[in-house]
Amino acid sequence: MIIKFLGAAQEVTGSKHLIKTDQGKKILLDCGMFQGKGLETDAANRKLGFIPEEIDHIILTHAHIDHSGLIPYVYKLGFRGSVICTNATRDLCSIMFTDSAHIQEHDTYIFNKRRIKKGLTPVEPLYDKADAFGAMELFIGVAYNRKFRIDENTTLKFTNTGHMLGSGVANLEIIKDGKKTTIAYTGDIGRPENRILKAPAEFPQADILITEATYGDRLHTTTKDAEETLLKIMTDTCVHKKGKLIIPSFSVGRTQEIVYSLNNLYNEGRLPRIDIYVDSPLSVNATNVFRMHPECFNSDVMEVLETDPDPFGFNSLFFISSAEDSKKLNTIDKPCVIISASGMMEAGRVKHHLANSISNPNNTVLAVGYCSPSTLGARILRGEKTVSIHGNIYDVKAEIHKIDSFSGHGDYKEMGDFISCQDKDKLGQVFLVHGDIEAQKNYKSHLESLGFKNISIPAPGEEFEI
Repeated sequence: MIIKFLGAAQEVTGSKHLIKTDQGKKILLDCGMFQGKGLETDAANRKLGFIPEEIDHIILTHAHIDHSGLIPYVYKLGFRGSVICTNATRDLCSIMFTDSAHIQEHDTYIFNKRRIKKGLTPVEPLYDKADAFGAMELFIGVAYNRKFRIDENTTLKFTNTGHMLGSGVANLEIIKDGKKTTIAYTGDIGRPENRILKAPAEFPQADILITEATYGDRLHTTTKDAEETLLKIMTDTCVHKKGKLIIPSFSVGRTQEIVYSLNNLYNEGRLPRIDIYVDSPLSVNATNVFRMHPECFNSDVMEVLETDPDPFGFNSLFFISSAEDSKKLNTIDKPCVIISASGMMEAGRVKHHLANSISNPNNTVLAVGYCSPSTLGARILRGEKTVSIHGNIYDVKAEIHKIDSFSGHGDYKEMGDFISCQDKDKLGQVFLVHGDIEAQKNYKSHLESLGFKNISIPAPGEEFEI
């Protein structure tokens, strides 16, 4: 049996890992899009490293686009196998794929205007909404902790990782000549104290472990500290300085956590009387999907639901869907909070809000998650004094803050604790994926100090026999 690491190998996006079984089956673990450099990643996303129509199954750990976003593209190119995931992941993909298709079409249009000016041939979007709809017909939803028989030699069970709604470890059992090989692919690992979701759960013993290392070189603050920090930044910006607080946030998962935290502060009577806008059609739809899956909620949220029928809504919170209403936010001259995608500040409506706000010292930009090193978000966080947004140069005069503990990714201690449910002597090999190389090296050292052995950091395109 061969495994080939086609994406998220010594980098954070584009998760794709291809298993070729001895029976001739081809199983793809995740099918994610490279992100973080706009359409500069277009070539990387088109270079798959496999023939789509030869793939029998895609096993999807969760719905984030860097893990799922190329499924409509491989559908467009002829993939007609099954996509197996949890029920909540299926529901999120149904809205995220159409949103991604819209972004592909819009960004390609802008990109082609520049190419045509340079005399270059225009490119086509990776896929369109028809491909997104078609891909959804291939999905099979599976409940957590239910063993699913893929074929006569292969079974699959998802166990909760607490990273986002529906995320799960893919626990594969593959049998050859009566001998069973177990492969556990964690996808992304959440935090033990998620505001909304159940904590990551122990998963069955594996022979081969493939696991992430995004925050393999850092530790987070506590979630309670993050909520208090959010309240302090909001008060300082909107109450004391009468400015705007711009929160670039991923539409699925991160935005719901922030809204839930603000809802708790509202219920406690501590939230300032400031209008709060969630400006993202995808965030609106994703929040509705969250409401559909209380089976994923932790006990704290279930307790809130006993007295608050909607933990994702309160009187001063407004969800914005239309482009026209989004543009009106830039004319508001009173203090407010705007939560808008994308989290890395590379695309979407948040770039318009940054352009409108980043040069005013009364305003604040608050990052609440990971930003790849090449992104606009990373440049702002590094303290660059000027940035380019939509081709225009802006002085960075707004206050810049970051709260790491809103991240959906566990830090190196939390990830190490999570996978320590495994008997280290029974693990034949550990592969670290989904992390920058320095983070992966640091995490490898941490795991070795915990007693893990045979740890590899695959290079892009590298194959291993397992």
